[in-house]
Amino acid sequence: MRFMVMGKATDETEAGVLPSTEGLEEMGRYNEELVQAGILLAAYGLHPSSKGARVRFEGDDRTVIDGPFAETKELVAGFVILEVASKEEAIEWVKRGPNLKPGQIGEVEIRQIFEADDFGDNLTPEVRADADRWRTEMAAQQDQRGK
Repeated sequence: MRFMVMGKATDETEAGVLPSTEGLEEMGRYNEELVQAGILLAAYGLHPSSKGARVRFEGDDRTVIDGPFAETKELVAGFVILEVASKEEAIEWVKRGPNLKPGQIGEVEIRQIFEADDFGDNLTPEVRADADRWRTEMAAQQDQRGK
């Protein structure tokens, strides 16, 4: 099972305040544990919403809304993707992570990622084959870019 763990934005992350050297080192040690356990698939921080945009879909219309976005508590500042056996295992790994703001409340959200089988009969063999082909192409493109 794969899970996305989303770190919630704060006033500081939305202001573009970067983690301290100590915080980055602490997060690095934690990420190393995840790598050594073989469960870390991705880990990225996100720029503040002031550098982002949203696209609203209404029927055939598309509206672009430039950041920043007002509700900081609803924004994501970064994420990791873990591959573990259960939600409970994901929770246990997340609880081991560092609090980059000791003495303050921080929060992450853990959400399971859909797998192909979750879609049942709606995922036809043709659609599944297309998705498999896309994943193969994406992996080849990443290899070419050296990522």
